[in-house]
Amino acid sequence: MNKDYYNILGVKKDASQDDIKKAFRKLAHQYHPDKKDGDEKKFKEVNEAYSVLGNEKKRAEYDSYGRVFSGAGGAQGGDFSDFDFSNFAGGFGGGQGGAGFEFDLGDIFSDFFGGGRRRQRRGNDISIDIEVSFEDSVFGTERNVILTKTNLCEKCKGSGGEPGTKMKQCPTCAGKGKIHESSRSFFGSINIQKLCPECAGRGNVPEEKCSNCRGAGVLRSQEEIKIKIPAGIENGEMIRMGGMGEAIKGGEAGDLYIKVHVKKHSDFRKDGNNLIMDLNVKLSDALLGDTYKVKTLDGVIDLKIPQGVNHGDILRVRGKGVPRGSSRGDLLVRVKIDFPKKLSKKAKKLIEDLRGEGI
Repeated sequence: MNKDYYNILGVKKDASQDDIKKAFRKLAHQYHPDKKDGDEKKFKEVNEAYSVLGNEKKRAEYDSYGRVFSGAGGAQGGDFSDFDFSNFAGGFGGGQGGAGFEFDLGDIFSDFFGGGRRRQRRGNDISIDIEVSFEDSVFGTERNVILTKTNLCEKCKGSGGEPGTKMKQCPTCAGKGKIHESSRSFFGSINIQKLCPECAGRGNVPEEKCSNCRGAGVLRSQEEIKIKIPAGIENGEMIRMGGMGEAIKGGEAGDLYIKVHVKKHSDFRKDGNNLIMDLNVKLSDALLGDTYKVKTLDGVIDLKIPQGVNHGDILRVRGKGVPRGSSRGDLLVRVKIDFPKKLSKKAKKLIEDLRGEGI
């Protein structure tokens, strides 16, 4: 009994090839055997249906005669082009039985894991930690670090060939940039498409390999990197420097991530764009008022202590906080009144007199 391939994919008989492909992608993802709720039997049916309806010639035969004459049955592979199936090979290994077929699944599952586009090969990311002073975290600074990492070869600039040498067709992939490997599965024989390791997908190789990197295009070396620490950075924040990680031949370099640790300050702490500090004030100065010399991150300033200030009051010094763009936060000075623990006879008498005045 012939199977209704349109019904299996859930599309109408006048569905476009694009609609058929979309339906297949959705169902293949839903029934994939590697998924927790996958269904191997339905997954095979979906593949069989698409192998026919996804091919215009086979679809025409199926529509006319209810069967396919071009090939050995519906389980023959359709046009599944440009998929690197290496990550899934383990999930299909060791299968037995079924009609042998070959296909590449990149066009099917790439939408699930890469937005429908093949991702460019990337080098590894690097993560480092640096420590900066409180002052540098407020105003920003620059720091030079020396990293030992995989960099593009300075001599060949990543080409892998001696400067000036001619390029020739890669003998491994015959200039295609990709190679195919076959593996057995419960479907039969699966053709896995991979990036050519010899030319890194370029399709050509130099006639004479670089004497510095021996054709690798990259090598381990030291590089001095300048890191810009932005003003106002917080303890534990990360700075990302794109393309400053490990280099890779035929791809883009990874990123460098810098975790910043800010040293604590003995006098100041941050609260958003503001700086906070405590100032000890004598009792007499709190009662009568005075001017104190206060050391800020910008230098020493004269701070007026108003008459009758209370313990815990905040005195605001505008524009002495953390820079943010063209503006800047404030310095908040919290008053802490020093109450004497011991009094001389003279001081005690004076306070008694104050008490008599109702103070």
